[in-house]
Amino acid sequence: MTIDLEQNIQYLKGVGPTKSVLLNKLGIFTIRDLMEYYPRVYEDRTKLKSISEFVNDKQALFIATVVAPIKVQRIRKNLVIYSTIVSDDTGVCKMTWYNQTYIKTKLVEGEAYLFYGKVDLGRSRASIDSAFIYNVKDLDKIQGIYPIYPLTAGITQNYLFKLENEIYESDILVTDIFSDEFRKRYSLAEVNYAMRNVHFPKDFNAINVARNRIIFEELFLFQLALMSIKNSGIGVKKTSVYQDIDLRPFLNLLPFELTNAQKKVVLEIKKDLTSDRVMNRLVQGDVGSGKTMVAALAMYMAVKNGYQATMMAPTTILASQHFDELSKYFERLGVSTALITSSTTKKNKREIIEKLKNNEINILIGTHSLIEDDIEFYNLGMVITDEQHRFGVKQRMKLSAKGNTVETLVMTATPIPRTLAIILYGDLDLSIIDEMPPGRSPVITAVRDEGSEDKINHFLKSQINEGRQIYVVCPLVEENEELDLKSVEVLYDRYKNDIFREYEVEFLHGKMKNKEKDEIMQRFKENKINILISTTVIEVGISVSNATVMVIENADRFGLAALHQLRGRVGRGKYQSYCILKSSNKSVNARERLKIMEKSNSGFDIAEKDLELRGPGDFFGIRQSGMPEFKLANLLTDASILKSSQEAAKEVIMNDKNLEREEHKKIKEALLQKFGEQLNNIAT
Repeated sequence: MTIDLEQNIQYLKGVGPTKSVLLNKLGIFTIRDLMEYYPRVYEDRTKLKSISEFVNDKQALFIATVVAPIKVQRIRKNLVIYSTIVSDDTGVCKMTWYNQTYIKTKLVEGEAYLFYGKVDLGRSRASIDSAFIYNVKDLDKIQGIYPIYPLTAGITQNYLFKLENEIYESDILVTDIFSDEFRKRYSLAEVNYAMRNVHFPKDFNAINVARNRIIFEELFLFQLALMSIKNSGIGVKKTSVYQDIDLRPFLNLLPFELTNAQKKVVLEIKKDLTSDRVMNRLVQGDVGSGKTMVAALAMYMAVKNGYQATMMAPTTILASQHFDELSKYFERLGVSTALITSSTTKKNKREIIEKLKNNEINILIGTHSLIEDDIEFYNLGMVITDEQHRFGVKQRMKLSAKGNTVETLVMTATPIPRTLAIILYGDLDLSIIDEMPPGRSPVITAVRDEGSEDKINHFLKSQINEGRQIYVVCPLVEENEELDLKSVEVLYDRYKNDIFREYEVEFLHGKMKNKEKDEIMQRFKENKINILISTTVIEVGISVSNATVMVIENADRFGLAALHQLRGRVGRGKYQSYCILKSSNKSVNARERLKIMEKSNSGFDIAEKDLELRGPGDFFGIRQSGMPEFKLANLLTDASILKSSQEAAKEVIMNDKNLEREEHKKIKEALLQKFGEQLNNIAT
């Protein structure tokens, strides 16, 4: 029997127009979709149990005799309960079904049947609701491992099982994209064995082997596509290998010693730079962990090797902050630095561009302005982007294109779990600064409801009277009648004209012009503003060491990672700092999420928990940015397969960038079929 894998599911035996509409809701449009519609869990019906062996809340397959007449109870118009008692040599069990009229004729008192259902061990005896009923003679057919599929209304497990059986009983074969040698190297099963054993496993070991193969292929193809889309520098040879640089002249200027985590990342960068491959590295670290100093050392290595370096930040405030912090060190080392932002005058910009072309400027720091066409370098060798999630990949690539085989360092304080970092930044090696500088006190975090308003306000006033400053963050800019959330403008009016009228209060939000935002942040930095009310625009912003309290209104509306980012705005100075999470949400889940913030100050721990609670699809809005839904892979549980699949994808790309070798042709076909037009960097 030959079946076209791309055939419309409607024309498969047992489907038709009505059922095909329901199957479409499950993402099943073709025969291939049906074959790749994998079960998520399995029922173990391999062992026949006696009633005395029942375990509470577990499924059981057992043979028992009906020992009582069928009892019928009409509870209300649409609810009829059918019940009876069954027994074997070891005990008795009450059986109940709801609105199943066939039970009256299906079960005969004195006859034995094969049952399967979930056990409830009550106070007096065992009971099972809605058990499946089979003939005892069908035991050989029933015993086994049963796949459980995600369903929609109108589609049952049995129906899906029959459809899958219809396909897999045919002679249909799927082409394996991996060669025998490739499968052997990565310990992968043949694809037809894998697909058959995911749906019809002989044992649980077969399921593990099958799932490993299918998940590997899913993640491998995605990693390969990601590397191609991003025009990865993997495998690109340098035009000139860096010499090892003595960093002591720079380190001796610092009023502190690098943490062990910083030292480790600096060594990883040095290893990249002195290799014959171009560096593409992501550095993750909590706010205040010292990423900027690591970047400075990387730029110093580039300059000492005769190259220019550039650092791009998402805001004028952050770019200026980097420039102010780093230029004082570079100047003492004879390294010239400059700053370009949207605020730079045309005259100053022309002067900087001229010096840049003539190699009179070694390091250029700036915002998006750096990618403008008129910015030209004499010999750009290193590009650093800060808070990469605020930029597109194309922006980073455009900046790198201003040099020849440019080294790339990407920094982010957004605490992305390692599993997601591998997915989102598949073209980058990963470094983590997981240690904070000594002497920094953890921010004390407290979850409070509306009833604590007066106490909170009293505490804020006491902090201001001690000379400290306050951030207040809201999820909305303007009042929304549909959502009972405090907006920036309404809260500003209350604070300014009522609760805190004796203090200097200001507000900030993303709809303001950059110049206006910069002026307000500068005044806050100079302690001319006591309370700054804002949206999450201050999530990435200037470092104000005097700000000691972060109040977050309607905190339950934010993801944990976003809350942690906001909390990172305080605790940057010598004073004890606080984060107050206000929420009137009485939901147990909402309270539990916020309590996590009270217990942990580690961005990575929080990010892992956030991923676990919200799922990968919603994490940082990834679903909106085009991340595909995997058919079987789970980013939480399949991290080890994710890592090995990425290593395999890297190796393939390094050895055969355009997938032109004979052993890679099937991989290329599968890649183009799955990701199509997105792969404009793969030669067709």
